[in-house]
Amino acid sequence: MIPFAIDSGLGFAIVLAVILFFTKFFGLLFRHYGLPQVLGYIVAGILVGPAIFGEFCGFCIIGVESDAYTPLFLLKGTIGGETFSMGTDGLEIFSKIGVLFLMFSTGLETDIKALRQTGLAATLMACAGVAVPMVLGALICLPFGEIGLGPENIYRCIFVGAILTATSVAITVSVLKELGKISTKLGTTIVSAAIIDDVIGIIVLSIVSGIAKSGTAGADATGFEAFKATPYGTVIMIVAFFAVAFALGFGISKLFRWMEKRWPNTHRLPVFSIVVCFFYSWLAEEIFGVADITGAFLAGIILSTAHRASIYTDKKVDVNTYTMFAPVFFANIGISSITFAGMNGQIILFAFLAVLMGLIGKIVGCGAVAKAFKYNLRESTIAGVGMMARGEVALIVTATATSTELGANALPGEFMIMTVLLILVSSILTPILLKLLYKERTPSSPDGTAQNELLTDEAAAAAQAAGAQVAAGEAAQPVASGSKNA
Repeated sequence: MIPFAIDSGLGFAIVLAVILFFTKFFGLLFRHYGLPQVLGYIVAGILVGPAIFGEFCGFCIIGVESDAYTPLFLLKGTIGGETFSMGTDGLEIFSKIGVLFLMFSTGLETDIKALRQTGLAATLMACAGVAVPMVLGALICLPFGEIGLGPENIYRCIFVGAILTATSVAITVSVLKELGKISTKLGTTIVSAAIIDDVIGIIVLSIVSGIAKSGTAGADATGFEAFKATPYGTVIMIVAFFAVAFALGFGISKLFRWMEKRWPNTHRLPVFSIVVCFFYSWLAEEIFGVADITGAFLAGIILSTAHRASIYTDKKVDVNTYTMFAPVFFANIGISSITFAGMNGQIILFAFLAVLMGLIGKIVGCGAVAKAFKYNLRESTIAGVGMMARGEVALIVTATATSTELGANALPGEFMIMTVLLILVSSILTPILLKLLYKERTPSSPDGTAQNELLTDEAAAAAQAAGAQVAAGEAAQPVASGSKNA
């Protein structure tokens, strides 16, 4: 069969049509069974790409030039002596925009005021939710030197730990709302801790990826590039980026507050917000050597301080993100990053052990902090289980950790299966365990009021703010929670 070569804009458009059709179909299918739509998007990419049918059947719908299979739509190859790569380049560009929009939207949905009111418990729970899975994830890598991990590849081990830190609270929120526990003291703490968890996780990823990239500069690098290529230069640049970003952010926040008063709910707000998102992403990656997703995330956090403008912007950005760019990003993971041909027993064993460490790490780390704050054993277990779910942030972190920009320190692409398995297992177990744990009767105070309902005025305000933020987050994250009409 002669493939359709994707060497024109119209050819790329039909590839987008194929991807959007299959991602929507499998996204709806997965949502029907209570699973995150992101898994459906990745499965769609695996099925239309070469991972299964290409490698094992010799034919796939979308692929690149290969002796092992024949793709219907050829993204990259040589025909008539001319080489083309418009398909793969186009998917990379769309995927990059998708991941930046996803992180920007996550930042926009972060309520800084609510986080300030949640207190020490949520902060320490988030820190433990990052530290314990990360340490366990790195340690479990040490015996697996045969598959590219082990002490001699310490950056890869740290990246595995960083992947296990990400938390997606969308599933937990839906269960807590269903059970009427979302505005309780424990429910608010879980939601707030999950938000802080992502902030810390992104910072950790920025530091690790920055240091890992510091050794990839060429030997002929001079001046500023040579300085950034040193470990101490990397740390200085990371600190400098956050200082510059927040300094600029102070003025940007004031500008957007003025704009929302002068031109409320106009298209110029989301347009200029996207400009800030892309500028911060470029500033982070190209100037300071920090992960571009950190810039997008930070841009969202800064604009979230202009509350009304951020809500309107998030709704508008959400349409483009989840209609096209996010499905392409997740599908491209299945098309280009996942392969089963090189899988072996060691990788599969490692994936299962890593998933186990990721689940145990959240339960132990977050549960121990909750217990220290006088929650009983059942409530502490609920806190750990509530932080256990993973979603799109884990995939974004994995995509960064497997990026070719990290050189020899990058994780091999086959480790993406670990993240997919982690999301699948945690998405199934989290709602089941939460409902089982809440079946037990909540302990009551002497006057008959449930302990979790006894909130101070400050905590009640935080609960209300967090509840509003959760509602906004669910509306803006149909990919993760499946709570929005398809």
